[in-house]
Amino acid sequence: MNKVAARFLTTSLMSVCLLPMAGHAQETPRSDKHYVGLLATAIEHRSIGEITKEDAWGQAGTLVIGGHLSDLIHAEVRFGGGYKDADVTSDLSLAVDYYGSWYMGLHYPLGELGNVYAQAGFTHISGEATLDNIDENRNQQFEELDGDYPGSSFSFSWIAGIDFELLDGTYLVLEGGKLFKDTDTSANAFQFSSGIRYEF
Repeated sequence: MNKVAARFLTTSLMSVCLLPMAGHAQETPRSDKHYVGLLATAIEHRSIGEITKEDAWGQAGTLVIGGHLSDLIHAEVRFGGGYKDADVTSDLSLAVDYYGSWYMGLHYPLGELGNVYAQAGFTHISGEATLDNIDENRNQQFEELDGDYPGSSFSFSWIAGIDFELLDGTYLVLEGGKLFKDTDTSANAFQFSSGIRYEF
């Protein structure tokens, strides 16, 4: 083999070996990415009332802003507002005016499909309970709820979910978890959300 052919073969082999590395180098590492999301959230209020432990559903919208601290760890803040009150009985309704959450969590990739994730943090929530016919016997168990709801506005919360990559950097999100527990009345609420998240 002459010198020209040997040099050409060596250069070609090096180029072929370096091409995949160059392709990976152009991709932004996940630890350098941020994300935003918009979710439709169903809020399930549980254990409403001292005796009957009623259950009711409300609806909210949630904005998510976060970033990846490493390939597996992320942190985010969420801002939400209610747009449909939860009607517990004909006399009692629960309104979530707004909430703000901070979470830190872990996500694990499922190949090309997407990720599973779990996160924990804290939520501040503000709302109102409206109780009509407060003097009726049937409403005595709800008297503590009337007014500001929840009574304790700061609570531990958590979420577990899965996302599916629809397009490059765009994910369909499905998740559920605990939004808050009211230590004053033992009422609590769970959150179930779906929506879109975009990473950049």
